[in-house]
Amino acid sequence: MRFFICQRAAMARSTLIRRNNMETVNQENNEAAEKTFTQAEVDAIVGDRLKRDRAKYADYDDLKAKAEKYDQMEEANKTELQKAIERGNALQTELDALKSANSIREIRQKVAEATGVPTSLLTANTEEECQEQAQRILEFSKPKGYPKVRDGGEVTKNIGKQTTRQQFADWMGEAFGN
Repeated sequence: MRFFICQRAAMARSTLIRRNNMETVNQENNEAAEKTFTQAEVDAIVGDRLKRDRAKYADYDDLKAKAEKYDQMEEANKTELQKAIERGNALQTELDALKSANSIREIRQKVAEATGVPTSLLTANTEEECQEQAQRILEFSKPKGYPKVRDGGEVTKNIGKQTTRQQFADWMGEAFGN
């Protein structure tokens, strides 16, 4: 029995403690809910909060100005660097073009000396192509023989005494039977 009585007393104690805790929480909620502020108090609270936030970022304008100045300097340096890179690339391109043109000129000169074809007639860019082109030019320029004369090469009478017009008219008459 004693056990039951102690048990009941412990339960009663815990119930009382729970009730007291709930009453304390309810009182705090009621006090918080019941607390009202005047406009001056609200203004003071807000003003204090704004001062603390502004104090946090007091040097923001200085930092912003420094960051802008740094960005401008970086941009100026980058621009100069980009200009230098572009100039270097342009000069390298020009140098490559001049080397290529010089190499082609030397190839054409070499082929021209070997074949006897003038360099002004060679337009290829490699030695093999120039050799082939020179051979074709030489084949074309070879005399193919004399043209065939239809009349057997006989000289007509009165050639030295007639004008070219008269000689042509006589030849046309002989050729077409007039």
